[in-house]
Amino acid sequence: MPVRPEAHTTVHVTTAQPRPNAGMLVPVNGAGTGHGGRNIVEDKVRVVIAEDSVLLREGLTRLLTDRGHDVVAGVGDAEALMKTITELAAQEMLPDVVVADVRMPPTHTDEGVRAAVKLRARHPGLGVLVLSQYVEEQYATELLAGSSRGVGYLLKDRVAEVREFVDAVVRVAQGGTALDPEVVAQLLGRSRRQDVLANLTPREREVLGLMAEGRTNSAIARQLVVSDGAVEKHVSNIFLKLGLSPSDGDHRRVLAVLRYLNS
Repeated sequence: MPVRPEAHTTVHVTTAQPRPNAGMLVPVNGAGTGHGGRNIVEDKVRVVIAEDSVLLREGLTRLLTDRGHDVVAGVGDAEALMKTITELAAQEMLPDVVVADVRMPPTHTDEGVRAAVKLRARHPGLGVLVLSQYVEEQYATELLAGSSRGVGYLLKDRVAEVREFVDAVVRVAQGGTALDPEVVAQLLGRSRRQDVLANLTPREREVLGLMAEGRTNSAIARQLVVSDGAVEKHVSNIFLKLGLSPSDGDHRRVLAVLRYLNS
């Protein structure tokens, strides 16, 4: 049985820096020009973690700090999360992103996602990434209501894919979208637009799924091992077939695709 902390437990890191430092490039796991490094850099972001399992919370903290990110606080319940964000906002030290469990004390139902929705309303510039044990489409829909900017919904199993998880945290912190492939698969599967979706080629459907996850053209190209130009062509064909207006903003096109699938 997981050990759960007492409610309202908050861990603050005294070296936290103001929000303007977000976006500073830092080396990751030996990154650099030496032969021993992996030559990987990531944008440094400031994170608050809300997770009632001590082991998972500490694990997420270690995972992010080992890659140069700044975990400014860790809390064990939704009330403590709201209080911590309020305090940081008052100090003009709002984090870039909150990583929160969907189910938290006291009832372990939807306290985490409710807190996330409230935080998005109060602090539009704050990224929110929610972790869930299972795909609960209702929660993903609530998070995406109104805007897909700076929001993410991932299964906890995705944390084991360290690079993918860290990329998702950074993407959400920078105003992007990160949807779990399982969520996207459900949206595609239950969409009432199956007749139109059937007109997409297998590759276009694959690209559409990656677009809905919030990936950029460059990221899609790396995932599919194709050129950026090939992805741009697929994206243009997809929007043409779906009758959508192309958008230069990645988060705007994600919203357009998700609204289409939900219509």
